[in-house]
Amino acid sequence: MLKNAVFLVEDNADDELLIVSSLKAANLDNEIVVARDGAEALDYLFATGEYADRAPELPVVVLLDLKLPKIGGLEVLRRIRADERTKLLAVIVLTSSDEDTDVVESYRLGANSYVQKPVNFGEFSAAIQKLGLYWLLLNKIP
Repeated sequence: MLKNAVFLVEDNADDELLIVSSLKAANLDNEIVVARDGAEALDYLFATGEYADRAPELPVVVLLDLKLPKIGGLEVLRRIRADERTKLLAVIVLTSSDEDTDVVESYRLGANSYVQKPVNFGEFSAAIQKLGLYWLLLNKIP
């Protein structure tokens, strides 16, 4: 069941662990589903490929890295926004990139937010907790 889930698209195992543990530390009991590349993310969201038997329920929020194997994060975002089923899905770009072109392109493609991953462990954890609290408790989704 995904209706209250966080969908994390992240290829870095250390970042994945930190994000998951930070969300749990914020006492958020939402299920966290992880895809480790862009192709897997799209298959999961659209219930295709290895996820063809999965009910196509949507998460409450997607935390999307940009630098992904197979299909990059910007292309994943483009496909999410191009499909009627997912175009209103909350997508937060969560990336180490500080390139202005990535910021502009993410928003142009319909990202709801762009957050650069802090380098410092404590700041990273605090940022993820704040993101979780906002997007999972305060934000109202359609």
